[in-house]
Amino acid sequence: MHELIVSPFLNEYYVLRPGHGGGLKIPHRKYAELRGSAAVGEPVPVWLADTARRAWGLDLRGRPSSKALLVRSISAFGFGRASYELNLGCNYDCKMCYLGLKEFKGMEWQDRQAVLHTMRDAGVLWCQLTGGEPMIDRLFAPVYELAWDFGMMIEVLSNGSRLAAPRIMELLTTRRPHKLSLSLYGATADSYDGLTQRRGAFRKFMRGLEAATEAGLPLDLSLIITQDNAHEIDAMRGLADRFGLAYREYSSISPTIYGGAESLPSQSPEYLTDRRPFTGCDAGHTSFHIDPMGQASICKIGREPSIPLPAEGLEGLARLGAIADGLLKRQAGCAGCTLAGRCTTCMPLVTLYRKAKAPLATYCQHKQERSSDVTRAG
Repeated sequence: MHELIVSPFLNEYYVLRPGHGGGLKIPHRKYAELRGSAAVGEPVPVWLADTARRAWGLDLRGRPSSKALLVRSISAFGFGRASYELNLGCNYDCKMCYLGLKEFKGMEWQDRQAVLHTMRDAGVLWCQLTGGEPMIDRLFAPVYELAWDFGMMIEVLSNGSRLAAPRIMELLTTRRPHKLSLSLYGATADSYDGLTQRRGAFRKFMRGLEAATEAGLPLDLSLIITQDNAHEIDAMRGLADRFGLAYREYSSISPTIYGGAESLPSQSPEYLTDRRPFTGCDAGHTSFHIDPMGQASICKIGREPSIPLPAEGLEGLARLGAIADGLLKRQAGCAGCTLAGRCTTCMPLVTLYRKAKAPLATYCQHKQERSSDVTRAG
């Protein structure tokens, strides 16, 4: 099992250690040296062994490069990141969930293997496994193992309810993730269980958080702020501080992926904050998203048009750039918007808000509809 990953990332080259922070940026000649050393089984070069000892306390002196290093190939495709949604199903029923129907369905193992091979061959180094709740998926373990064995730096987005399960802990401690990002829905059982609509959910979360902390797994928290738990925001921050964890706060509630409005009433008005101005992103060009049925899209929001990845593979991914350019271009009333320079919402998300008939103030700088031409606001 490899100790370090040596990988191209877009137009650069890195040495990384799974489950640990930091990394080493190296020139192409060093990458070529390590690739050659691994190919013929030479010892890990002294310069890398010294660096690994200083950075990670890892002793690689005299070890064969072929055993200690996983050297990834250069890809002709310019992708570096991908998110893979294993399943839309979840063991919670959160009021603000953007998934809507939360259907339990996904590909069989053969197609999942094909998707992971395509991700690797496309150059994906940073892989986010998500859902639904990914850890309840029946094929979570083999998907995680194969992605890890391919030398991907894995982030798992989870509600933490299954983290304490022995088989999950064994998997994550044997093949350490780059990061576990756990969603926090409250600081007490009353608010947490009420928001998730599952009795005992807070107890399971805390058990998983404690188990992962004890195991030394890399963790951070996503504080989800809604009407149900906004009164506990200071206690939620305090919980993160008590465990010494970094956290981010998410307060803007989005429509469902189908443009449904059922999630929007969970918005806490006092925490409706403006996002940063949207100035473009790499979606479809250097990153992409895969849904449970293997449909590749530019991101989690802009899901259509999509490409059947098991059938089309790398050739299909080559079309994502043009799809992204079309989806991200301002359309309809947004095309001539005078506030486009400080707009905080990308066009795919605007489309979902419009489908949900959401109040303009939730996604548009104009804040209120204009009777002359409602669609011009974007």
